[in-house]
Order: sequence, then structure tokens, then C-alpha cells
Amino acid sequence: MGTYMEQPIFNTRAHVFQIDPVTKKNWLPSSKQAVNVSFFYDSTRSSYRIISVDGSKAIINSTMVPQMMFTKTSQKFGQWADNRANTVYGLGFSSEAELNKFIEQFDNIKEQMKSTPQDKKGGGGGDSGITANGTPRASVVSTAEQPVIKHTKERSGDNTPISTVPASTSNDAQVRYENDRLKIALAQSSNNAKKWEGELQTLKNNNARLTTALQESASNVEEWKKQLSAYKEENARLKQKLQEAPQATQGTPGSPRESQDTRVKELEEKVQSLALANKDKTNEAEELANRLQQVMETEEEGKKLRQELQDSKEAQATLQKRVEELQERLKREQSGRQHDTHRAQQLHSQLGNLIQELSGMHQDMAEIL
Repeated sequence: MGTYMEQPIFNTRAHVFQIDPVTKKNWLPSSKQAVNVSFFYDSTRSSYRIISVDGSKAIINSTMVPQMMFTKTSQKFGQWADNRANTVYGLGFSSEAELNKFIEQFDNIKEQMKSTPQDKKGGGGGDSGITANGTPRASVVSTAEQPVIKHTKERSGDNTPISTVPASTSNDAQVRYENDRLKIALAQSSNNAKKWEGELQTLKNNNARLTTALQESASNVEEWKKQLSAYKEENARLKQKLQEAPQATQGTPGSPRESQDTRVKELEEKVQSLALANKDKTNEAEELANRLQQVMETEEEGKKLRQELQDSKEAQATLQKRVEELQERLKREQSGRQHDTHRAQQLHSQLGNLIQELSGMHQDMAEIL
């Protein structure tokens, strides 16, 4: 093949499958892993080919004709029928973008083939009714009739179903989703708890300051009450002296009038001063009573915040326990999935070995015939 093949026109990597020749329903893997799949132009025969080689074995050698159709059957899988090879090829790509690139190249080459006259000798247009190995072409599934085949399950020699491409279960995804959702709720609960703790601490500090101020004010009030009582007693005593002053003046001959008037004025001024001081102390006592009421209200609000903080901590503990349960469940799901994947890989390897043995037997029988 290398003596007349040019450099590949287009190259990609994909998992290669062929249709089961017996059932025409199931896919048989032609490669254990992704291999190179290339478009070549055969200048000797003036034809285009799709070729893929796994090791020393050619698993795809498909000559393209204008009538070929490539069908995209899923997001990452496509197929086409090759009447000459009497089979249907399937390609599984790693992404939808890779599949779309392959389809675009396939369609471009078909357009070139339609616009360029084909050399009949090159095998592009003439089809005989019998293939190279003597199989009638009528048995090949045509492009229009080829089914959209699910390629996820095959069977090994021990009739154990396997999955060629392991898929995550919906249960696993649901556990992950619920785990993430609870983690977010736990984080929000922690943030709320921290915020309430900060507010509660602020209230405690304010409460402590107000309590200290109240205690100082209460002590001052007691002191002011004592002073007020002393002022009242002195006021009463001075009034008594004021009433006795005229009598003392009349009974004392030669006493100066001016000194008595001065004494009376001093006593009146002192009485007025004591009255003003009494009024100020009364106002201050009322203000302290109001502050005491505020302290009591603040203490009530602090109790509510402490209760909310306790409820938040309990909810946070419940969420934390739920997260731990879900994480344990997720670990069990992942462990079971790894075991299933390992078992599927073993069965896939056994199936590949069996297919190789059958292929060798098929070649030996072909040589004998």
C-alpha cells in the first residue's frame, strides 16, 4: 500500500467498530483503543480511501464512491456502509467537534468525486454483483436501510454483557448534586452563624458598658439623694432661721439693719441654688431610668439572638452530618463503579482476544478455501 499512497489528506483518531455480519444489529470493536483513521488519495487508481491500521493489521480499507453516505447516529458516533467490503463501519470519537470535522472532510471528498470524472478502471464506479470473497452484494445493508445501532453493549464468550464505553450512573450524579447543594447550604449556615456571633458579641459589649454605666449612675443617684436630703434639711433650717431673724432683730438693741438684710439675701440665694440643684438631680434620675429601660430591652434582644445562634448551630450540625453521610455514600458508589469498570475491561480484553482468534481462524479458512 505504501508504494502508491500519498500523504494523508486528513487524519484523526477514533475507536473503530464493524457491524456483526450475523445479526446485522450489534457492533463488534475492531480496535482496543483509539487509532488513526485517515483519508488517502490513491493516484494509481484515481480513488479516495479511508484507511486505519491497528499495529500491523488494516482494520479499515474502504474505497469511497459518490453514493456513500456518512450517518451521524449520536453526539460522538457515526457510521457508513461499504458495499465493496460487504460491511458497515462505525467510528466513536472523543468529542462531537472531532466527529463534525470527519463528516466535513467526508462530504468535501464526495463533492470532489462528483465534480471530477472517475476512472472506471480505477474501480470508482463499476460494481459487480459478487464481492471479492464471493459474498452476494444483496446481503449488505444499504446506506438507506442501515439501522441506527446502539454501540454500547457487546457479549463475550461467557455471555456476560459489557459496556465498551463506561457511563456514569444517574444515581452517582444525583449524589454529587445533593452533596454540592448541602455543602453550599452548610457554608451559608456557617456564614450566618458567624454573623450572629458577631452581633451577639457586640450586644454583649454594649450591654456590659450600659450595665457599668447604670451601676455608676445608681451609685451616683444614691449619693445625690443623700445630698438632696441634706440640702432639704439645711433649707428647712435656714427657713427657720429666716423666720426667727425679725424677732431676734427686735429683741437686740443697736443691731445693724444692713447686716441682717445681707444675711437674708444670702439665705434666699442659697435656697434658690438648692432648688435648682434639686431639679437637675431629678432630671438626671429620670434619664437614668430611661437608660435602664434600654438596657433591659437590649438584654431581651440578646436572648433572642442567642436562641437564633443555638438553632443555627444545631442546623449546621445536622447539615454536616448529612454531608458526611453523602460523602460516604459517594465513596461506596465510586468503589462499586471502579469494580464494574475493571470487570468490564477484563471482559473487553477477553472479547478482543476471542475476536482476534476468530479473525485468524477466518483467514486460515479463507486460505484453505
